[in-house]
Amino acid sequence: MNGKYLLDTNIVIALFTQDLIVQQNLAKARTTFVSTITIGELYYGMQKSKQKKSNQQRIEEFIAHNVVLPCDIDTAQYYGQIKHLLREKGQPIPEGDLWIAATAQQYQLTLVSRDKHFTKIEGLTLERW
Repeated sequence: MNGKYLLDTNIVIALFTQDLIVQQNLAKARTTFVSTITIGELYYGMQKSKQKKSNQQRIEEFIAHNVVLPCDIDTAQYYGQIKHLLREKGQPIPEGDLWIAATAQQYQLTLVSRDKHFTKIEGLTLERW
């Protein structure tokens, strides 16, 4: 554990559902971050929900208490490199996850996710909680 983590969307959702393993690991983490892409995915899920108002409040409270990392030109460079390498190997992953991985690499963070397809990205430090 390097103590500096970028939380994937599925980890934030697990946190929202009070997943004990995620809570225990977060207690040990030195610093955690989320990507703007994760926030967008949360808002998308909220739009599909029957409990929009309570889910929106939960997301906004989460944003207020966490550091949200934006995508910028550097992120775009990492994204382009990752997407190109995966395409050459014939191993694409979802578009949003490319951006999340790029953010993790840009800021030299350990990505925390339950998605196995992140293992296809060379050089990405990954943990499963």
